Amino acid sequence: MTALTPPCIGRFAPSPSGDLHFGSLIAALGSYLSARAQQGSWLVRIEDIDPPREVPGAATRILQQLEHYGLQWDGEVLWQSQRHDAYRAALSWLQSHRQSYFCRCTRRRIQQSGGFYDGHCRDLQLPPDNAALRLRQHAPVFGFDDRLRGHLQAEAQLAQEDFIIHRRDGLFAYNLAVVVDDHFQGVTEIVRGADLIEPTVRQIALYQQFAWPVPDYLHLPLAVNQDGNKLSKQNHAPALPTGDARPLLVQALRFLGQPVSPGWQDESLENLLKQAVAQWNIRLIPLQNGLKPDETTSPFLNGSQQAMISR
Repeated sequence: MTALTPPCIGRFAPSPSGDLHFGSLIAALGSYLSARAQQGSWLVRIEDIDPPREVPGAATRILQQLEHYGLQWDGEVLWQSQRHDAYRAALSWLQSHRQSYFCRCTRRRIQQSGGFYDGHCRDLQLPPDNAALRLRQHAPVFGFDDRLRGHLQAEAQLAQEDFIIHRRDGLFAYNLAVVVDDHFQGVTEIVRGADLIEPTVRQIALYQQFAWPVPDYLHLPLAVNQDGNKLSKQNHAPALPTGDARPLLVQALRFLGQPVSPGWQDESLENLLKQAVAQWNIRLIPLQNGLKPDETTSPFLNGSQQAMISR
């Protein structure tokens, strides 16, 4: 008997450190279309575990922006700020199985030793006071298969490093929280920006140490400015406009290499997204990063396309 393929469950997990911008829309749209094209579910999670970086009201505006652009999620939004008990349970399990240890090394010491942590505190059995908690790497992951990019190899030192899973300041580390939550939500596919390729091997290592199934990964090209820097909240990328959502959605689709019908101006937002789901093809997604949408030199938009979209 042929085993049934589990239903696809995708997700979009923004942090409320600012409003969504065009780069965020690329990640949200790519993950949405991939999940919907497989008749799967698409979840939204707000990664609000780093209060010092959060912008008041940003989480609410992010959800409003997703709805404005027609990206409706399934089920309830998961808030990481409400998941501390789950993270503590995961940390406790790792400690009880001797898969973690406390470390008091400073960033300065790590930089002086070459930029990667050298395991200095691994066997010191330090108490938890004023210490971070690190994963004791038993089986480092040196590479993984990306659905778009093929096999990606990690730098050996990065893969082997005992990375932090609970910070010295008491906050839960991103790599721990994202793995615990993706497993909890049953996520089978993670579609996100190429800036998150590097931590993927660490996250897979965590999955394996918990003996949890590892999801598929697909890392999308990034929207960048003329200096080659990623559009980001830290770089003050402008928030998504609140007017007609269709023109920027079309720019995002073309950025991802996806076909758009010539008469898209006559389509509703709902129909535009339905067509995009039906025509989704990851083989058309470019590997290279691209310029932000208001640059007429963008490799994804020729002059006539830019003029048409700007109307």
